[in-house]
Amino acid sequence: MERESLRVIGRDDADEEAHENALTVEQLAAESGMTVRNIRAHQARGLLPPPDVRQRVGYYGPGHVTRLELISQLQADGFNLKGIERLLEGASGEASAAIMSFRRAITEPFESETPQIFTLSELRERFGEDTAPLLLRRAIKLELMAPVGPASFEVASPRLLEIAGEMIERGVPAEALLDVVDVMKRSSGYVAEAFAQLFVTWVWQPFEEKGRPEEEWTEVVEAIQRMRPVASQALEAMFQMTMTKTVEDEFGRELQRMSGREPSKRRKKR
Repeated sequence: MERESLRVIGRDDADEEAHENALTVEQLAAESGMTVRNIRAHQARGLLPPPDVRQRVGYYGPGHVTRLELISQLQADGFNLKGIERLLEGASGEASAAIMSFRRAITEPFESETPQIFTLSELRERFGEDTAPLLLRRAIKLELMAPVGPASFEVASPRLLEIAGEMIERGVPAEALLDVVDVMKRSSGYVAEAFAQLFVTWVWQPFEEKGRPEEEWTEVVEAIQRMRPVASQALEAMFQMTMTKTVEDEFGRELQRMSGREPSKRRKKR
């Protein structure tokens, strides 16, 4: 009786697996948007695991769909088939899903703002009628905005635009603001590169040296996802510390200069 129960359980498991792997190569092509020829080519290169063969017919399942989707995405990212082969070497269906999560984590924009479209009239209303073409060209070069029509611009960070408007209202020229933005862009680029290098050196390379074990893919994905808020928080904390000291130093010198001028002005009045 026990043997019979084991036999039935085994048959049920096989039926469940067969149900999951129920796509023919033609159906897999339709599901993945890839041609049958390319699917067979990927399978021949070892990029796609073999199908479940039943009665001389190969059947594919969700894992194959995920793998083909990943291959397409990696090709769109500029990977050639040889590079994809190295990346996917020995990876199971679960690893393919983890690699897709990793790809999404590294390609997802770090910024949370939604770009907005502004017309030239709206920009002039906010920054003055004399908004010069030279300023617009420089803002475009700094990737703060991009033209989307003859008189419309997509602003990458509406929050930066609001800050710029407030500073201009307080008497700061737009040219000076763009100078500061240029410095900020270059400086934040150095910081971003440093954090990315931290991840590559201390997370990715050790993972790579161990042969990219499947059980550690989740940790790697979580590490790069966590790097987003950590990098932002660290940069903000360091900037606040640096800004406090810099403001104290700058205005301290200014106060000293003012105090040095006052006696001479009083002497002239006498």
